[in-house]
Amino acid sequence: MFSGTYTPKLDEKGRLFLPAKFRDEMREGLVITRGQDRSLEVRTAAAFESFSARLRDSTDARMRGYNRMLFALLSEQTPDKQGRVSLTPELRSYAGLDKDCTVIGVRDKLEIWNPTAWANYTQAQEEAFANLSEELFFD
Repeated sequence: MFSGTYTPKLDEKGRLFLPAKFRDEMREGLVITRGQDRSLEVRTAAAFESFSARLRDSTDARMRGYNRMLFALLSEQTPDKQGRVSLTPELRSYAGLDKDCTVIGVRDKLEIWNPTAWANYTQAQEEAFANLSEELFFD
């Protein structure tokens, strides 16, 4: 399970050092793609295969659009010996990443955020998080 918040920096070539805590699990390969809320999602290759198997081909315009957006910028990678992965210019642009990044663990994936976007998101979600927690777990 992935958890925690980390603040790595991109190097001049757009490479990101994966948090050391996750490198072993991702050393066999990973997938980076567009995520929700202008973040990037990183899953192990096996987790992405399982996730994408649940997606279905459909004539529904929403599902077609989701699949197109998910797979269009997808980057399959194997971290180098130092635990670095390259973020393509398109993925960096989508997420508004320049040098600083916030990486969060979210159960079966990592999310990579622009630090300002992450701070704004968490501030906006704080009250909803507290209220939803009470609704879901304490009824």
